[in-house]
Parts: sequence; C-alpha cells; structure tokens
Amino acid sequence: MRVSGLDGQAEATQPDTTPESSGVPEGGSGTPTARRAVVSGALGSALEWFDFSVYGALSATVFPQLFFPDLAPGTALLASFATFGVGLVARPLGGLVFGMLGDRLGRRNVLMFTLLLMGVASVLIGLLPTYATVGMAAPASLVVLRFLQGFALGGEHTGSQLMVMEHSASRRRGLAGALMSVGSPISQVLATLTLTGLAAWLTEDQFTGWGWRIPFLMSVALIAVGYYIRHRVEETPVFLANESKGKSEGRSEQPARGLLRQHRKTVMLLVLAWAAPGALYYITVTFAISYLTGQLGFDKSSTFGLMVVANSISIGASLLGGWSSDRIGRKRVLFTGLAVLLAFLLPFFLILDTGNWWLAALTITGALCGVQFMTGCQGAFYAEALPTPVRYTGSALGLTCGNMLFAAPAPLLATWLMQISGNGTLLITAYGLLTILISAVAIRLLPDRTGRRLEA
Repeated sequence: MRVSGLDGQAEATQPDTTPESSGVPEGGSGTPTARRAVVSGALGSALEWFDFSVYGALSATVFPQLFFPDLAPGTALLASFATFGVGLVARPLGGLVFGMLGDRLGRRNVLMFTLLLMGVASVLIGLLPTYATVGMAAPASLVVLRFLQGFALGGEHTGSQLMVMEHSASRRRGLAGALMSVGSPISQVLATLTLTGLAAWLTEDQFTGWGWRIPFLMSVALIAVGYYIRHRVEETPVFLANESKGKSEGRSEQPARGLLRQHRKTVMLLVLAWAAPGALYYITVTFAISYLTGQLGFDKSSTFGLMVVANSISIGASLLGGWSSDRIGRKRVLFTGLAVLLAFLLPFFLILDTGNWWLAALTITGALCGVQFMTGCQGAFYAEALPTPVRYTGSALGLTCGNMLFAAPAPLLATWLMQISGNGTLLITAYGLLTILISAVAIRLLPDRTGRRLEA
C-alpha cells in the first residue's frame, strides 16, 4: 500500500523488498569491493569520531584551564564548549563544498582528501601550544583547527556513508550502514579508554601538561591505514551509471542548484529529523561528563569508565537498528529510537543526582542506545531520500545542518541554562522534549523507501 509522499513521490508504508528496475547496477554486500567500502567507511568514521570524542571529553575537563585560564571557571567552560561547537558549525559548509564536489567528481576522490584534512587538523591540535606559552594565539589556533576538523567531517561522514550505501544491495543497506556507523561508538570507547588509561597512569600535572596530546597524535596511524584501504576502493556503480547518463543527456546543472530547486523541502525535513539524536547525544555524553565531574563530584577516571560501559553497549543498539530497518522499515526504527530517548530523558537528571555510579551508567547507556538505534539506519534513510545527482550534497546538508542547529549548541546551551536558573536541569529536559517533538514530526513527513533501488 502506498500513499502520496513528499515532493510528489510515493511513500512506502511497508518495506518494499522487490527492487524496481532502474538500469542502475546494484552492488552486493558480499563482494570484495563492497567489503572494502565498508572497511574504509568504518575506518574513516573511527578517525573522525575518535578525535571528536577526545575533543568533547577534554573540552569538558582540561581545555578550560589550558586555553582559557584567565576566565572564571564557569565562563571558561562555556568558552571551551564554544570551541567544541565550532567544529559542528563548520560541518554544513564542508558538507556543501565536498557534497557538490562529490556529486560531480565522485565519492572516492573527495573522501581521499577529507580523510587527510581531518587527520592533519587533529595532529596539529596535539602539537598546539597552550595559553601559558603563546597567549591568545593558543585559543585562536584551537578554533581554526577545530573549524578545519568540522569542515572535513562535513564531507567525510556523509561521503563514507554513501560509499557504503551505493555499494550495498538494497535488502542489506540498513545493516551495511550500521556496520559503518558503529565506528562512532567504537571510537568513543577507544577514546574513553585512552583517556581513562592516561588519567590513571599519569599524575594530574602530567596529564594536563602533555598527556592529553597523545590521543590526537595517534591519528597518524589511522590516517595511514585508512588512506591505504580507501585508495583501493572503486567508485560506486550508482555514481558511475549516473555520470554516464548525465553525459548522454548533456546534463550540466550544478548539484546545489538542482537540490534547491527540486528537493529543498526534503532537505529541510532531513535537517529537522536529526534534532533529537543530535542534541541529546551531546547532552548525554559531552555535557554529562561536565555535570558528573563538576556538579556531582565524580572523578575523571570513574566518569570515563562509565562512558566506556555506555558506548560499548550502544554498539549493539546501532547494529540492531540497521538490521531491523531492513525488515520493518527505517521510519519504524527511528520512531522506536525516539520513544527510548523519551523514556530515559524524563528521569535523566533525577537519576544522575542520586550520585550512584551504577544508576548513572544505566540511564546514560539507555539514552545512548536510543541515539545509536536511530543512527544505525540514518545512513540508509538519508541516502534513499534523494536521487544520485544531488544525494551527496543533500544528505550532507541535511545531517550537518541538523547537527549545527541542534547538536553544536547543546553542551553550551545546557551549561548556560545551569548557570542562569536554579531549575537548569528542568529547562534542559524541556529542551530535549522539544527536539524529540521536532524529530517526530519531520520523520513522519518524510517518505520511507526501504528496500528500493537508489534512484539515478
């Protein structure tokens, strides 16, 4: 059964497991090329999220004193979270630039460059002098490098998703995307274990003096391995077929122009669809670290350990989300994830305020599982929403603008609400409820094309 969907296209209320003939060759998840696409996507995701995870944790703990020592503690934390948000604000620009290049020059070529740019920016952060050495040049340089990180990530994340999606068979697209998306929680675990180990083995002065640099410098190894594997991945058959079709039809329209002319409503809904998982992820991870250590007196080691537990368990939720979406449809998985987020958001701060480590681990794990369950099918859902000529640009803008509007300001907004009101946690919860409502409405209005061939 089908009803009229967005942009005049049909909306499938149930997964359509009979692919439509489109003349576009379809990959298979068991081919060597498809496997290399998944591995290269996972490594790229691991690199980008490892560095983002490390930065998020350090922006809540040591960066305020290293780069903003002249500010009051609360103001320094706000400034540190602002530099964290710069990376997310830069992502839409990177998504637009690299998306247009990827839609015209190919996914593979663009992803080779974004991987290198992301890695180089991360290594330079690890080599950056602090405020005590170079004064205001230190935080200024941190902002620039954080911007470059976000700029590269804007093209890297969606591009690597599309490499996997466009190499995968329709009936396994959700699972293939989930296999790539677990790079995020896996890298969260690796980043947290690294910080936990450093905090345990080094003194406080050693950790703040040079130990925090080690995770960023480790990016060199990931760059080398990721570049080697990505170099061996072929361009996607969907893009090659579209390129051939464009040449035969004499197509010359810029991807961005076609996107804004024909699909702007879809892109706007994709932006809003990611409001809740984007905002609540950074509230339950980045802000929660600051809240646990600054407000509740948890030490860094036990807090990082808690995050290891939560992220490790959420890996299974991501895989389950992708696998389930191939069977029951993307939208049902997304709505289930929103319901889980709602269930854990309402008592979130009440449980944290008990000061019990196990209860805190339970509620943060539950919220993260809700986010990762949605993330498991996000790549497939966004890829299926747009045709090949504008898929890279539109998917990148949808995800990165959603993160810019809702994820980037989340830790900063939460910290500000705590400072201006005695009911700060209640206001943060209200904001979370608002993002859940926004996501629910947007997802409801988007079509579900589960199991159909990607449009050329």
